[in-house]
Amino acid sequence: MNPTPSQAAALLRAAPIPAALREIAQILHDAGHEAVLVGGAVRDVLLGRLHGDWDLASSATPEEVQALFKKTIPTGVAHGTVTVVHGRGDNRVHAEVTTFRGEGRYEDGRRPAEVRFLRDLREDLARRDFTINAFAWNPIREIFTDCFDGLGDLGRGLIRAVGDPAQRFQEDGLRAMRAVRLCAVLEYRLDLDTAAAIGGALDVLDKVSRERVHVELFKLLAAARPILGLLPMAETGIWSRVLAPLEREAQYAAIEHVDRLPRDPVIRLARLLWPLRGDKAVIERVIDNLRPSRDERARVLALTNPALGPLGHSRDPLEIRRVLAKVGRKYAADAAALHAGEWAQKVTIEEAIRGAPLAVGELAIGGDDLVREGLATPGPKLGKTLADLLDWVLEDPRRNTAEQLLAHLRG
Repeated sequence: MNPTPSQAAALLRAAPIPAALREIAQILHDAGHEAVLVGGAVRDVLLGRLHGDWDLASSATPEEVQALFKKTIPTGVAHGTVTVVHGRGDNRVHAEVTTFRGEGRYEDGRRPAEVRFLRDLREDLARRDFTINAFAWNPIREIFTDCFDGLGDLGRGLIRAVGDPAQRFQEDGLRAMRAVRLCAVLEYRLDLDTAAAIGGALDVLDKVSRERVHVELFKLLAAARPILGLLPMAETGIWSRVLAPLEREAQYAAIEHVDRLPRDPVIRLARLLWPLRGDKAVIERVIDNLRPSRDERARVLALTNPALGPLGHSRDPLEIRRVLAKVGRKYAADAAALHAGEWAQKVTIEEAIRGAPLAVGELAIGGDDLVREGLATPGPKLGKTLADLLDWVLEDPRRNTAEQLLAHLRG
């Protein structure tokens, strides 16, 4: 898609902009300030995609914004952002209004050491990350602004930095991750000069909070075609800073495999880390650096257990059951999705475990039953007895009845 400026204006004119947001823009306009919609929501309207929250940028300073509205929240006044709460009932919005700004030195790879408030829209757009994020739409005057040929890049399917790419990445280390994430989500390619500049700013990426990197990586991995973001991650050097270095052959095999997996970021991340399965400490370090949730961490570690290797090729139902018993029912479906590359293998796994217990807790009898029947006493040996029973049942899941299990122990 490559809309003309007039077509872009028509699309934005018809966009479902919340009435309360238009009122905020109108109030700013009536007070003599420029108010424009900016960011990803504007881009997504032009692409016909679902979009997130609308962001407003204005020539009004934070103090001027606060003076114009009854209820405001000083979200980030030092950086020019005030949240305006406006409207009633279902039409109520919490809109972030950010003053046009320019920025000085960046000391932490994420936030500027100083912010200069501006009155000029073009100067504000010049500090944004990529051309396709540097659009502005004035909903009151119905003026569309595209200073850096973002429309052309939409048509070319290109992620290109605004102005000097080296400067853009030095300003904000997270922009490198956003670049490859947008490649995956939008199915675009990375501009050559933009890609070349990322390698010189990897030390700035290192300064970014891992929670923010986690968000970008998981958005990339949830895309329909993550390969489009993972390849530039590998080629620009981002990969080794966010994940862990891999041999080129293993790295590209993992990337190609990921596109065929379910759109679950955790399963896909586990596949990227699978080549490291022999070194649990490295996998733990990588996943912990991403500040995962407890559940995400547990799933990745379960799915990178080297014992799962046979799932990709084994046709032996007993071997499959024993392999999956090592990770348990909770992770069996994920493990099958990750390691069974072909549909026929998935069917083989499903048939192998249908009706079979995969943990001691799924046996037809428990430890209390064994103690009550006089077949065991509490203690370590009881756990060993139950484990042996599970292995016996894995040989033939039809054995999982109380009568057969008790008879086996008495036998």
